[in-house]
Amino acid sequence: MEDFYKTRRLPPYVFEQVNRLKAKARAAGADIIDLGMGNPDLPTPRHIVEKLVETVQNPRTHRYSASKGIPGLRKAQAGYYARRFGVKLNPDTQVVATLGSKEGFANMAQAITAPGDVVLVPNPSYPIHAFGFLMAGAALRSIPSEPTPEVFSALERAIIHSVPKPIALILCYPANPTAYVADLDFYRDVVAFAKKHEIFILSDLAYSEIYFNDTPPPSVLQVPGAIDVTVEFTSLSKTFSMPGWRMGFAVGNERLIAALARVKSYLDYGAFTPIQVAAAAALNGPDDCIAETRDIYRKRRDVLVESFTRAGWPIPAPEASMFAWAPIPEKFRSLGSLEFSKLLIEKADVAVSPGIGFGEYGDDYIRIGLVENEQRIRQAARGIRRFLETADETLHNVVPVRASR
Repeated sequence: MEDFYKTRRLPPYVFEQVNRLKAKARAAGADIIDLGMGNPDLPTPRHIVEKLVETVQNPRTHRYSASKGIPGLRKAQAGYYARRFGVKLNPDTQVVATLGSKEGFANMAQAITAPGDVVLVPNPSYPIHAFGFLMAGAALRSIPSEPTPEVFSALERAIIHSVPKPIALILCYPANPTAYVADLDFYRDVVAFAKKHEIFILSDLAYSEIYFNDTPPPSVLQVPGAIDVTVEFTSLSKTFSMPGWRMGFAVGNERLIAALARVKSYLDYGAFTPIQVAAAAALNGPDDCIAETRDIYRKRRDVLVESFTRAGWPIPAPEASMFAWAPIPEKFRSLGSLEFSKLLIEKADVAVSPGIGFGEYGDDYIRIGLVENEQRIRQAARGIRRFLETADETLHNVVPVRASR
């Protein structure tokens, strides 16, 4: 039987191949260290959990909630933007609560896309940035992920050669999977480009609080006038270690926010009210827990870079996010990221994410998540060392590893 139209447009989910191999290895007794999925392992701060427990005991909160988010939650998100970025938002018209930033992106695509519309998407990038629009009927045009002048050369070419003209540009900084960070000068140029060519900016800022230097990542909405063309998506998943709670936000341009809210009103009744109340407590509460989380990820990053490099696999130190974007060792690069990821499970007991899952331009890389403690990261490095030291003898019939330059 043929696939349905929309599923036919989606490529095979490469991460599932890694997951199947990981499950098979674990079933056989292997201790697989999973650095693949960006699934925070830290507990949600206690004061947030306590607010959830308190609220859920009120039977009135068990009813349907508000699709766009309860007023107190939208006010809390507006307050966060005012404190963190100096951006003033109207919680009634410029803020919508979403079931995580992933759902927000997917439903925004449904809200603004007509069949055949062109959308500019970084490659490599988080899959929903591309496939949310692909499922909505859009055509995709790739641009570089790294925030350099080459982005603007690619944007100019896209405007000239795309028919119809692109309707939107996707941004994601700090970037998943590449961990690139953009500054306000880059955002100023992006906003000027978007206004000149009358296209929208959709910015994913899920990793705004996971940074490792003294310069917090900015919001594109800090650029004067950006709100005329921009909606930005954030999430509590990483900031407050709340991935399973599924709570995020879309903020910005009133026309786009209204379109998203209208689509959502037909599709859901919003998150469970106690979760929304607890999310408001997170945003309104003390931020020492954010600093503690950031410090844990920084220490894990440092251990990862140090131990993997000593094991023979140099890892560039990310400036932000909870990921390292690691070039595949040259002698294995011809295998591609999927086959190399499979080898790491089989030979090193380590699971990672193949770069090809984030776009064809990611196939020379592996995404490594900072989702295990320091001891487990060092254990993973020992497995990597054993694999690399024995590869010439054990993989001679798999890849010509001695032929590296």
